[in-house]
Amino acid sequence: MKKYELMAIYPMDDEKSKKGAEDVKSALSNFGAEITEEKLFGERDLAYTINKQRKGRFYLYTMSLNPSKVAEIEKIFKINQNLLKYQFVRLDDAN
Repeated sequence: MKKYELMAIYPMDDEKSKKGAEDVKSALSNFGAEITEEKLFGERDLAYTINKQRKGRFYLYTMSLNPSKVAEIEKIFKINQNLLKYQFVRLDDAN
């Protein structure tokens, strides 16, 4: 298991944001991810319009995850309409 950070951007709508966060955590747990930290990064302007949205809610997740599962999780994230954008970053082992 390797350590990863996931930055996820959800719509500003409370219902869509909550549903998106639930879907993300569910997908991560289904693939064996152990979430160690979940932090709201705040509401910010987006650099460009995504699905007619100019603002988004940014969440940062820190987790341990099997590297072979990242591609499978990304397939699920791509069809999630309550998730505007996401980015996985693998953390160095020195951390």
